[in-house]
Amino acid sequence: MSWQVDDFEHSLTDVASSTIVAYRRDVDAFVAWATRSRLSGPSEVTRLLLRRYLAYLATRKYARRTVARKAAALRRYFDWLRRQGAIAADPSIRLSVPSGPSRLPRVLGPGDIDTLLDHPSTKVSEGPVAVTRRDDAVLELLYGSGLRVAELCALGQGDIDLSRRLVTVWGKGSKQRQVPISPPAAKAIRAWITDGRPAMAEADSPPEALFLNRRGRRLGPRDVRRLLDRRAPSPTHPHALRHSFATHLLDGGADLRVVQELLGHASLQTTQVYTHVSKEHLRAVFETTHPRA
Repeated sequence: MSWQVDDFEHSLTDVASSTIVAYRRDVDAFVAWATRSRLSGPSEVTRLLLRRYLAYLATRKYARRTVARKAAALRRYFDWLRRQGAIAADPSIRLSVPSGPSRLPRVLGPGDIDTLLDHPSTKVSEGPVAVTRRDDAVLELLYGSGLRVAELCALGQGDIDLSRRLVTVWGKGSKQRQVPISPPAAKAIRAWITDGRPAMAEADSPPEALFLNRRGRRLGPRDVRRLLDRRAPSPTHPHALRHSFATHLLDGGADLRVVQELLGHASLQTTQVYTHVSKEHLRAVFETTHPRA
């Protein structure tokens, strides 16, 4: 019986491209392991076998977070097989994995933000004007509106309303939301659309894409990471700007549910990690400034 992994991958239309890659890799790894165990197809997989596989991963020193993600991929895979009629019952139901330790996201300090957005190095500022315009707009939008990198790369020119300073975003699960654009971001986007994009566009560039790379194609997540490598004073992941956006809002007194809406989180629990970040910030300030701390 075929494992139908290609068809499963094609069914993943509601998740980010990075998630598709990870799920495909995770399912491929399980299929290889199951094949070595002389299984010929998914109908022979039992819940006990899945638990043995997760235990095997633990013996290989995989982090608990990684094992949890692999289990999530298998649950999605076997649920899809059941809905397709390829298997009679889903062996992954109630397959539990200890969640990994919570890890606080890195938050950029005011100095890092200032350097990144307002005072790039001389080498960066002396580069092509169009690239600088694009980089300014990308970074201002990531930090000023808290977008995911995939959301930013998917933006079309019609998703930006500079008159009302709003951006329409398609988030995870194809959920749409509108997020305010900060004044510096609006200024940077206007400069990019007016002076930068026309200089970087090619005859075959996608006309709807807001941001383009140096080849005139739609800007991708890897392009954004390279952009940040050029601009950041220290190694920084693009998602750190989203973390910083949320944490700085909470530090400034924003309501948690408002931040949830701005980030596009389906669950308030997902947003609550940022309250821990803010508490750590408050503790650090207390311990460094109070004479009896």
